[in-house]
Amino acid sequence: MAKKIYTTIIGTGSYSPSVVVKNEHFLDYTFYDAATKEVFDKTNEEIIEKFMEITSIEERRWVEPGQLTSDIAALAIKDACESANVGLEELDFIIIGHNFGDVEEGTNCVDALPGLANKVKGKLKIKNPSCICHDIIAGCPGWTQSMIVADSYLKSGLHKRGVVVGADVLSRISDPHDRDSMIYADGAGAAVVEGVKKRKPTGILAHSSRSDSVRFSEMLTLGPSNNPEHDQNKLYIKMLGHKLYIYAINHVPEIVKDSIEKAGLDISDIKKVFIHQANEKMDDAMLKGLFKLYKLRKIPKGIMPMSIYKLGNASTATVPVLFDMVLKGKMEGQEVNKGDHILFVSVGAGMNINSIVYKMP
Repeated sequence: MAKKIYTTIIGTGSYSPSVVVKNEHFLDYTFYDAATKEVFDKTNEEIIEKFMEITSIEERRWVEPGQLTSDIAALAIKDACESANVGLEELDFIIIGHNFGDVEEGTNCVDALPGLANKVKGKLKIKNPSCICHDIIAGCPGWTQSMIVADSYLKSGLHKRGVVVGADVLSRISDPHDRDSMIYADGAGAAVVEGVKKRKPTGILAHSSRSDSVRFSEMLTLGPSNNPEHDQNKLYIKMLGHKLYIYAINHVPEIVKDSIEKAGLDISDIKKVFIHQANEKMDDAMLKGLFKLYKLRKIPKGIMPMSIYKLGNASTATVPVLFDMVLKGKMEGQEVNKGDHILFVSVGAGMNINSIVYKMP
């Protein structure tokens, strides 16, 4: 059997901000109904209790006032390169999946010029001009989409090694009068990837994707505050939660199954599913939907690690941060071993879906 180039992860890193924001933080907020633009007739205690029941989020992490997305992305890259024992100047590319670039404290203005990857390269003081930089804007699947792009780079032989990052600061682009804003968090995760020639398959074995933009693009957008007295020229994340939930449970399982089949595997071969930390109820429904496609009701215990309880939904960062935590023994009862087949799965704005089948080297 001839040798082929496979994309392998040789080091991971992450950064979860130090500011812990518990659900009680929102008790004094004033939440408005998006449809009526009137204050909810429920108490915040009731709203938070229902939110906790659906999402399982107890707390989330927000960046400190002086931190930017580019700052925390740079910290995640440093951590990943140290884990991989790779020097920053040895990187051939930096790909960063994100949504809003840098957003300064006290404003919700998006700054993506120059691109976030270029800003990060500058902050890391990487002088190598052959280290190319670019951003991927694909909603929450930004990191998984970036991994697929990196896989193409490496398999083509164009590049040998690079870093793929998911980083977002959603706390500054969230409407304080929208109860959905309690979901959002900040964070960054990174993976150093390298192309290796092997006879036996390893690393990324297969991937599947889907994009639906007709009738579905409005499910995650930017829009004015739910509070009609708030400056309506300022735009915040807006989500049609129920429609997004229905879309995800209907389409994510079939994309994941397709990726498993492309890899020549069965669901019984999968040891872990690293899925975007959207909310626990939705993630559970997507996993059940996947097993249902295989006519299975029993789901292996612990197959889907969850970090959303403490870290919230940091969009592009959730999957790489979760993977880094498991690799470094930071999640009790969770581990991956050599030869394990695992999945990286995400769904989000677009709507976009990615599923990657990965074999641990």
